[in-house]
Amino acid sequence: MSRVIAITNQKGGVGKTTSAVNLAAGLAQAEQRVLLIDLDPQGNATMGSGVDKQELGRSIYHLLLGHAELADVRISTEHGYDVLPANRELGGAEVELIELERRELRLREALLPVRNEYDFILIDCPPALNMLTVNGLAAADGVIIPMQCEYYALEGLTDLVNTMRRVRMALNPKIEIDGLLRTLYDPRSTLAQQVVAQLAQHFGDKVFNTVIPRNIRLAEAPSFGRPIFSYDKSSRGAQAYRELADELIARFGK
Repeated sequence: MSRVIAITNQKGGVGKTTSAVNLAAGLAQAEQRVLLIDLDPQGNATMGSGVDKQELGRSIYHLLLGHAELADVRISTEHGYDVLPANRELGGAEVELIELERRELRLREALLPVRNEYDFILIDCPPALNMLTVNGLAAADGVIIPMQCEYYALEGLTDLVNTMRRVRMALNPKIEIDGLLRTLYDPRSTLAQQVVAQLAQHFGDKVFNTVIPRNIRLAEAPSFGRPIFSYDKSSRGAQAYRELADELIARFGK
């Protein structure tokens, strides 16, 4: 049975989609079977995986609303992992899901038939605590929280932990924090070092050993529709996501 991991943070600009795409590629390079789910209407994980969101016949929108089967939506990428893609249509699902039965569980139920086909299923959630994010959390076994090491990130983390607590009580009692991922890290910053110390104090071994550095190659890769491994496999960013994939396999791999 696969490990389903929601990658989420309601604060934008923290490297959430970058982490989702490059972790999927890193796990695939380590010979893991990976499905990446783009649950963000911006469709950035879709484009970053080399899939044109403008040309989609079916997307995660159709799957959530019951208009398509998962096999009709799934796309195999050249990077070794599969994608359930998204585009702007997904924004309408926020309203349309409200009228449906079991609206918070649509994604979890759609994934049940394919969970044994993968080792890891990664969900790139939108930067908001909305119905799409709730679907991601309800479907997940665990959560990875990418965060910059700055003061406001700690405030946002408190909100997310409270949301997880509510989801655990109402929808998904097994969900847990798989790890906090420090992104866009600059070791020269005194504030960053202070935040790292606070994270270690409050979350202990829930903080991944891997740190994702600020790296121009990571920023460039999405514009070419490629994960970092096929854009610049020797970069510091590629090395960091390779280490993160190894760390995740050591925790949850078979």
